[in-house]
Amino acid sequence: MYYIGIDIGGMSIKGGLVTENGELVLKQSIVTRPTANEDVIIDDIHKLICSLLENKGLHEYQLSGVGIGVPGTVDGEKGRVRFTPNINFKNTPLVEKLSARFQYKFPIRISNDANCAALGEAVWGGGGGVSDSITVTLGTGVGTGFYISGKLFEGVGGAGTEGGHIVIKTGGEKCGCGRRGCWEAYAAAPALIRQVEAAIAKNPDSVLAEIAKEEGDVTGKTVFEAVEKGCPVAAKVLKKYVSYVGDGLVNLVNIFRPKVIIMGGGVS
Repeated sequence: MYYIGIDIGGMSIKGGLVTENGELVLKQSIVTRPTANEDVIIDDIHKLICSLLENKGLHEYQLSGVGIGVPGTVDGEKGRVRFTPNINFKNTPLVEKLSARFQYKFPIRISNDANCAALGEAVWGGGGGVSDSITVTLGTGVGTGFYISGKLFEGVGGAGTEGGHIVIKTGGEKCGCGRRGCWEAYAAAPALIRQVEAAIAKNPDSVLAEIAKEEGDVTGKTVFEAVEKGCPVAAKVLKKYVSYVGDGLVNLVNIFRPKVIIMGGGVS
């Protein structure tokens, strides 16, 4: 029996073919097209699933199920994506639309991406053997998943928990969700990039600015490379960024008192 896991991210959509014992057989990824409409994105997911099967000589009927992690609010029971800040899904019947693209019908389940990560870590990863853990993903957004008292906490309707949208600064930076001051607006990769760009504008002769010029662009890695080269401007940016990450983590710890916090995502 084979299963496929799909992780929809702001930069890429990743897919993994696994056995029932959790053994990863094959993984692939494609570039996310965040400005595309929902049907184009669903087509991309369909193609990725087909590619994973074809590369191992498998057929649809040999697939026991597909699980999809979505970076936003979902109704897991209805298979619907309510809202995603960084991708064009809004009240999208993802399960229904994706299932219609296959001849053979197998179970398709969706959940918040950080919830999927939290469950995976609790069963196979850093949270193994621990009854209470929190998984935080730092990428295009900030996701949080809570494994509490030996169970995944998903909220009403399996909508997931949006810890990335707790407010850490009233009236602060505009967030993709439409509000201001969210943790995500300060701790996600785009926020770090904005902080680096602001520092470069004020310090055009810094090592940080030189690295960005050499690379031709600012990425989430730029500031770390500059810190390794002893750049004080980069060190100041990184210290402030880490404090923002810490602000959100402290709030989560004060509420849930987990035994373990697991960090993931591109920035981590």
